[in-house]
Amino acid sequence: MYKIIGTDGKVYGPVTAEQLRQWINEGRANGQTQVQPEGATDWKPLSVLPEFADLLGATPSGVPPAIAPPAATVNPDALAAEILARGYDIDIGSCISRGWELLKSDFWLIFGACFVAMLIAGGGGIPYIGPLIGLVIGGPMTGGLYSFLLKKIRKQPAQFGDIFIGFQTAFVPLMLAHIVSGLLTGVGLLFCIIPGIYLAVSWMFTIALVIDKKLDFWPAMELSRKVVTKNWWSLFGFVIVIGLLAFAGVFACCVGVFVTASIAQCAFIHAYEDIFGSRA
Repeated sequence: MYKIIGTDGKVYGPVTAEQLRQWINEGRANGQTQVQPEGATDWKPLSVLPEFADLLGATPSGVPPAIAPPAATVNPDALAAEILARGYDIDIGSCISRGWELLKSDFWLIFGACFVAMLIAGGGGIPYIGPLIGLVIGGPMTGGLYSFLLKKIRKQPAQFGDIFIGFQTAFVPLMLAHIVSGLLTGVGLLFCIIPGIYLAVSWMFTIALVIDKKLDFWPAMELSRKVVTKNWWSLFGFVIVIGLLAFAGVFACCVGVFVTASIAQCAFIHAYEDIFGSRA
């Protein structure tokens, strides 16, 4: 049995050798496809497995690497209409409680992923140029973290390297989502604080929608705004609470801020899943 990683960053399988051979014949997998045989702990290119050498030698050279079954296309307008029609509520306490339970379920992996992703997304603490670096990579890094946490919530296989998936699958949309939403929010805050606050909350799910629903940055921003506006005050309160939660770690010798910030990230992604996920 084997698992493979597609270009959408999702893990497919376990599948039998026969099924994998069929995917190779169909051009949906080739020598660069990342595969994990049953019982193994690391991923490796399909080309290093001798049992598929005969087929890979005949794989068309024009086939892009690591192609797997395509992800479903999401219509942002239809999804917004569906969510608004059924309505939704945000249970702040439940999101935080489930966020803590998620962190505890695999503490060191999730904590490490949150710590590294948040550190890199902020520019790595590099003097002077750190903020500029964070401007470019903050979106892809945050998107990768959200993808990782969603896999953990959905009981899918997740590994530390998943936090970098945004650079492989949606670098430009995630970067633009981060820059454009941040720039427009900053303009709103500069000229009149209230519009800036409104936009910051309204676009809070943009990066998660880009990485999860495979949307471009502007449709994701609009989808987030339409859905959030329905319960804007509730989500504004949620943002305030998880922000205070993340800051509370400062009082634990500052080290605790990384734990509370990880809980806040897990709570945030639970809120996203409650609203936009298949379980909602």
